[in-house]
Amino acid sequence: MKKLIITAIAVLFAFSSASVCLASAKANARKGKYTYRKVYKSCHKRGEVESATPFLSPDTKTMAQWDRVFEEKDFDQFKCKEEWSKLSDKDLENIHAYLRAHAADSPSPAKCK
Repeated sequence: MKKLIITAIAVLFAFSSASVCLASAKANARKGKYTYRKVYKSCHKRGEVESATPFLSPDTKTMAQWDRVFEEKDFDQFKCKEEWSKLSDKDLENIHAYLRAHAADSPSPAKCK
């Protein structure tokens, strides 16, 4: 009986640990939207861009085009080089998830407001 209980607890622990790991591995589009806007606000304060609103909205490109930008790490088109260089890989994943989720050919294209 004790072996059965210990085995059940071990299996339960293994499944819960795996689900936590998988959940944290996914990118968060909501955080990506916040971070994307925050980059331009700080860039605007520094005086590099005229507006705090990002000039590239998610529907500017298709999902494949956003994938290509983030695979090649070609962030020159975003301007604000200083801010983009400071972003962590997780921040970049979140921004990519946001832009891809609302791309021109996505089910819910959207523009930054």
